[in-house]
Amino acid sequence: MYHHIDNFLIYLQVEKNSSPRTVEEYQKDIFKGLDFFAELLGKDDTAVQPEDIDHRAMRCYLAQLQNKKMARTTVARKLAAWRSFFEYLNREEVLPNNQLSRVSTPKQQKKLPNFFYQDEMLKLLSAPPDTFLGIRDKALLETIYASGLRVSELTALNINDIDLLSGYVKVLGKGSRERVVPLGSYAVEAVNKYISRGRPELVNKSASNTEALFLNYRGERLSDRGVRKVLDKYLMQVNLKKCGPHSIRHTFATHLLERGADLRTVQELLGHVRLSTTQIYTHLTKEKIKEIYQKTHPRS
Repeated sequence: MYHHIDNFLIYLQVEKNSSPRTVEEYQKDIFKGLDFFAELLGKDDTAVQPEDIDHRAMRCYLAQLQNKKMARTTVARKLAAWRSFFEYLNREEVLPNNQLSRVSTPKQQKKLPNFFYQDEMLKLLSAPPDTFLGIRDKALLETIYASGLRVSELTALNINDIDLLSGYVKVLGKGSRERVVPLGSYAVEAVNKYISRGRPELVNKSASNTEALFLNYRGERLSDRGVRKVLDKYLMQVNLKKCGPHSIRHTFATHLLERGADLRTVQELLGHVRLSTTQIYTHLTKEKIKEIYQKTHPRS
């Protein structure tokens, strides 16, 4: 089984052009599933073969995940990883058919994403101090809010990806799809200040030169986890609910739609392949309209 998994991961990297993070998640999901199937079949994991796993075995695995109270989105993701793996094996003629195509995806709960109101966002953006790390933090928060970047897109930015003169940033998104996103004047000002005052202080702490735009205190590329730590610090400081950097991306989309942006434009800015993914934000704006109505209408 393991050589098939290795070949599948290479296929994801080379032919599907999947990001390293996607490949890593697929690997984790398949390895964890393989441990379950080995125990279910009473075999060593190295002895399990693709033909040993059918739709009934997969349903047993999904039932176990649900019994562990895992989120439906997590269960669906694990099933999707195994389905993709078996589709690959079927295409490579390792399997005569994909038994897992007979397994239904768990019904998803419709959960509205977290976002910040405008006054909350302004409070957050005003929190970083005027130190070289504070200047960096202000620049990265302004950049996420101005362009709606995913945290992985933000940390992957190199200094040459930002054009401050024209106010644009070049982004490499999911599936290695490139897009160009505008930066607002506040973000341009914050990044310009960071590049001229904050970043040089951080570069001096590193033994090697780096092209990364956002650096940590050691002068190395800032990690996704580092961005989350930065956000956590300022959320606590200004007494706002704890949430991840993706909430700023949600805020970016919600605020655009509230001010009249059309859904197609927001889709392009976010780098969504499907319009249906962007439509979740229309529910957010409807919720806000309902909340305002209930607060202000005398007979609500």
